[in-house]
Amino acid sequence: MRAPALLVILCLLLLSACRKDPALPIEEVQTGTTPLALEIPLWALNQPLPLNLPADNPLTVEGVALGRKLFYEKALSDNYSMSCGSCHQQQFAFTDPRRFSLGTDGSEGRRNSMSVQNMLWDHFFFRDGRAGSLEQQALGPVVNHVELRNTWPVVEARLRRLPDYPQLFARVFGSPGIDSIRVVKAIAQFERTLLSFDSPFDRYFYQGDANAMTDAEVRGMDLFFGEAQCDLCHLAPFFQDHDFRNIGLAPGPDQGLAELTGQTQDRGRFKVTSLRNIALTAPYMHDGRFATLEEVIDFYADSVNVNDPNLDNHMWPWTGGQIDLSAEERADLKAFMEALTDQRFVTDPAFSDPN
Repeated sequence: MRAPALLVILCLLLLSACRKDPALPIEEVQTGTTPLALEIPLWALNQPLPLNLPADNPLTVEGVALGRKLFYEKALSDNYSMSCGSCHQQQFAFTDPRRFSLGTDGSEGRRNSMSVQNMLWDHFFFRDGRAGSLEQQALGPVVNHVELRNTWPVVEARLRRLPDYPQLFARVFGSPGIDSIRVVKAIAQFERTLLSFDSPFDRYFYQGDANAMTDAEVRGMDLFFGEAQCDLCHLAPFFQDHDFRNIGLAPGPDQGLAELTGQTQDRGRFKVTSLRNIALTAPYMHDGRFATLEEVIDFYADSVNVNDPNLDNHMWPWTGGQIDLSAEERADLKAFMEALTDQRFVTDPAFSDPN
């Protein structure tokens, strides 16, 4: 082979060795993480509300695993006695069966713990919507004086000293270091995987399994989407409408959204929560005033305060006197709401404490 030809070949080989492979994402090279693709049914994706997936916190297998570990990490609390999972328990659809959760010193909160499910579609958090992201929401409980009662510098120092965490954080985020922002990003990644779409209703309505629901549950479904007008605020498939509403509850000391906005018209307005897994999330309402589903249904049937000046416009069937439910209809409504229970969701080992 002639020298000029050999020189050309050597140059080409050198350029090839230096070229970056465009098929290999830069993020994977830097962090060694694996992108996570969630399994979401098409009927859940085909919704006007967009998925809430921040560009600066993409889901990865490693990030979700770290977030799961942190969700159950008791070093986040001042005395190592509690974690996020203490007040958001999987068997209760990630809620607390107590009316009000207790802090590490036994202090009682003032609002009922909310379920952590299908958060991919939520765009504000807490019952008054004061957090605009899951990441922002996760910052609060650590420093709340009636929850984990800690400080972020203490939490960060603890995690740096615990086995595994320094290496896990470095891999997930591409560089050494543990701080509050990285902690809440990982927790938020895990929480975004808590999807619940496998109830008897889902199998009956979306998958065409005629045997998935009982006759009473089907009658209750017809009432829910018909005469009882429940779906004015609790729209399928999420059974919520991502808004704040005053539903005519007897007023209490908690002013709801008004405490955030200072506006009189927001008194008594709270975030509409999902009815998925509702049979597992007692007690009910923002203050846990109702212990059973029967009490909730009786409230809507008999006790809505239609004279509340802030009553939501969606309550027009109540102001018009159109809601009249018999004892049998109330029982059927309860049966339908029980058919929104996803047993796989509350038993899936992928969501349980890994420690």
